[in-house]
Amino acid sequence: MRLTELLNGLSYTCSGNPDVKIRNVIYDSRKVTPGCAFVCLCGSSVDGHDYAQQAANSGAAAVIVQRDVPIHGPIVVKVENTRRALAVMSAAYFRHPADEIRVIGVTGTKGKTTTSYMIRSILESAGIKTGLIGTIGTVIGDQIIQTNNTTPESYDVQRYLRMMADSGCGAAVIEASSIGLKDDRVSGFTFDIGLFTNFSPDHIGGSEHKSLEEYMQCKSLLFRQCRIGVINIDDENWKGITQGHTCEIETYGFRPEAGLRAGNESLISRPGYLGVHFDVSGRLSFGVDVDIPGRFSVYNALAAVAVCRHFPVEEKDYRNGLNTVKVKGRVESVPVPGNYTLLIDYAHNALSMENILETLREYRPHRLVCMFGAGGNRARSRRFEMGEVSGRMADLSVITADNSRFEDVMDIIEDIKVGIDKTSGKYVVIPDRKEAIRYCMEHAEDGDIVVLAGKGHEDYQEIKGIKYHFDEREVVADIIKSMSGEKK
Repeated sequence: MRLTELLNGLSYTCSGNPDVKIRNVIYDSRKVTPGCAFVCLCGSSVDGHDYAQQAANSGAAAVIVQRDVPIHGPIVVKVENTRRALAVMSAAYFRHPADEIRVIGVTGTKGKTTTSYMIRSILESAGIKTGLIGTIGTVIGDQIIQTNNTTPESYDVQRYLRMMADSGCGAAVIEASSIGLKDDRVSGFTFDIGLFTNFSPDHIGGSEHKSLEEYMQCKSLLFRQCRIGVINIDDENWKGITQGHTCEIETYGFRPEAGLRAGNESLISRPGYLGVHFDVSGRLSFGVDVDIPGRFSVYNALAAVAVCRHFPVEEKDYRNGLNTVKVKGRVESVPVPGNYTLLIDYAHNALSMENILETLREYRPHRLVCMFGAGGNRARSRRFEMGEVSGRMADLSVITADNSRFEDVMDIIEDIKVGIDKTSGKYVVIPDRKEAIRYCMEHAEDGDIVVLAGKGHEDYQEIKGIKYHFDEREVVADIIKSMSGEKK
C-alpha cells in the first residue's frame, strides 16, 4: 500500500515523495521490518521519537513524527498527533474493516465487560456472529487472543476487526476505556453505536487521568465518534458524558422518561443459578431472566437490550441470550454436584470484594463462604482491607494464595489476618489454593454460596516471577472427579 493511501485524511508535511510503497505499519521499534512505516508514539514512560533513527537503521521506509527529530535515510512525515495518525493509518492498512461490520463501543466505569458479553450473547442467539475486544481478551468465534489492555493499541484494534470481518462476523463489541479513547486507540472509524453504562471516580492520578473532569471528558469522546448514543439516564453524570455529542441520543433506565425502561425486578435463587428477573417496557415490552446475580445486572442487561434492538433480534433471542450468558470470571457460576452454589469472581480489592459479597448476601444463603488471597508486591493496605471486608461480610473466610509474585505467601496471609482479626469473622488458612478450593467444596453445606475470589478469568498463578497454569474451572473439575472416585 502506498504511503499516500495510508495518510489519507491526515494533515501532514513530508520530507520526500509520499508515494512510496509501505509493507507494514509498526509502532514498536523492536519489531521494525524493512519497508515499513514506523510511527513514533509518546508513551508515559517511553517516547518512540527516541528510537526514530534506530528504526531508520533497521530499514523503515518512512518515520511518522509529531516533533522534529534528526533522522537520516527514510521519508519523514510530521503530523500533529502520532497516536491519531497510527489509528488512521492502521484503519487504511487493514482496508477499513469497520465498514464491513457493525461496531459497538461500550464505555463506563463499571459493567463494560459484562454488558459486552450480554450484547454478544443476544446477537449470537439471533444468528449474528459477534466478536469482542476487551478486558478478558479478543474473542473471535471459539478463539480467545490474550491482550495486555482493555482497549489495545489502534493497530491491534484494526487487525482484530479485520480478522472478525474475514471470519464472517456481522458485529463487533469493543470495550472503549477512557485511556483507550484518550490515546486514540479507537480512532480512525465511526462506531455504529456507543453505549454509556455509568460513571464514578476511578483511574485518577499517575499516568492515567489528571482529574475527574478529564476522566469524564475522555469518556465523552465516544459520543462524538458514533452514530447512535445509548445512555443510562439514571446516572447523574449522563449530561456531562454527552456534552458536545454529535450522535443521535437514546436513553435507558428505571426513570419514567427513559426510552427503554426496566421494572418489576426480582432475584432468582436456586442451587447453581443465581440471577435476576425484570420486565422491559417502552420501546420494547417483555420479561427476561438474567443468569448473573445482582440488581446491577438489570442495568447491564437493559443496556444490552437497548443496543441489540438496532439489530434483527426477536424476543426469544433476548430471553435466550440473557438467560444463558456467561462472563468468564465475573460472578461466574461453575456446575458442582450438591445443593450449593459455587462462583468464580475477579474481586481482588476491598471495594470489589465488598460489592460481590453484598450482592450475594441479598440471596440469603445458608452461609456465605469467601475464599481469597492477595497479590504480592502490591500495597499491603489492600490485604488488611480485604481481610476486614471478608471477616465482616462472609460467614466463613478461607485465606489462601493468589499471585504471590516475589513475596512469601505466608507473609501475605499474615497481613490479611491483621485485617480479619479486627472482626469476629470465622476463618481458616490453607496456603495451597487448590487445597483451599477442595476444602470449600468438601465442606459446603446445603444452601451455601461459595465464592472463589481474586483470579476470575486468569488462568495462571504467578510465583517467583514464573506464571504457572492454574484455571480454577479445571481445578474444580479435577476435584469433582477425585471426590467421585473417593466415594466409589
